[in-house]
Amino acid sequence: QVRLVESGGGLVQAGGSLRLSCAASGGTFSTYAMSWFRQAPGKEREFVAAINWGGGTTDYAKSVKGRFTISRDNAKKTVYLQMNSLKPEDTAVYYCAKSNRASIPAGVDEYIYWGQGTQVTVSS
Repeated sequence: QVRLVESGGGLVQAGGSLRLSCAASGGTFSTYAMSWFRQAPGKEREFVAAINWGGGTTDYAKSVKGRFTISRDNAKKTVYLQMNSLKPEDTAVYYCAKSNRASIPAGVDEYIYWGQGTQVTVSS
């Protein structure tokens, strides 16, 4: 059974940094693309960043490009999200997700496993 566990969230001041981790267990990790999504109160879940199976291709939402970096360590079965220059609008619950393909999926319906989420709060 695949399990994804996020960690690293917390409270940080605007302009600060956080590094999220998502540890996977069960199933195969290294051959599937992974992503981060987030959901703010009262809003729909939105895409943040994605990385293909080997880490050579990444994709970012416009709102985080240049500030966030997604990476993965297949030996540790972990995906990371380094978040710099955080803004209050980055406040949300952040979820990692595992897709059903090696390349970055085009749609959210291609993500079949989700973590429970970690809260990120950015104060102004």
